[in-house]
Amino acid sequence: MALLSSGMLLGQTQPAASAGTKVKQIKGLSGVKERTNGLLMVDGQNLHFSHEQLKVDVPAASVEDVITGNDSQRLIHGTLGTLTMFAPYESGRFLSLFRTKLDTLTIKYRDTDGGLHGAIFTMAVGKADLLKKDLLAHGAHSSAPEVEDTSKAPAAKEQKP
Repeated sequence: MALLSSGMLLGQTQPAASAGTKVKQIKGLSGVKERTNGLLMVDGQNLHFSHEQLKVDVPAASVEDVITGNDSQRLIHGTLGTLTMFAPYESGRFLSLFRTKLDTLTIKYRDTDGGLHGAIFTMAVGKADLLKKDLLAHGAHSSAPEVEDTSKAPAAKEQKP
């Protein structure tokens, strides 16, 4: 029992190292297949995408535009999702109403030869804005202004004369 509890304490005191954000690269990174899962992080002055042995770095200063967005995808997708279209009494359409939310991060960047590229990533809700802030802090540019979250700010009370 003492060994078990000391292991639990040890695990609690050591912070986990940030290994990046789990993303799916939809399209755009050169040398990476479409719909590749991997880790995305801002490492030094680069946006770093890694998947197993594959590693791609995009210098943050070469990023001309960073845009985040909210989206959703079908809960049941892939082959099974396609087969649900053939379910009787249009129940497949009913199943397509079940969706999961996700964040998107779209970047527009220039390579070393000056060629214009773009990449689209999807990730868990709340992660895209953090990556965007990191990119902007390291020299990336954005055409969309950063929106402050006003829901957390206390409401101003109207003063009566």
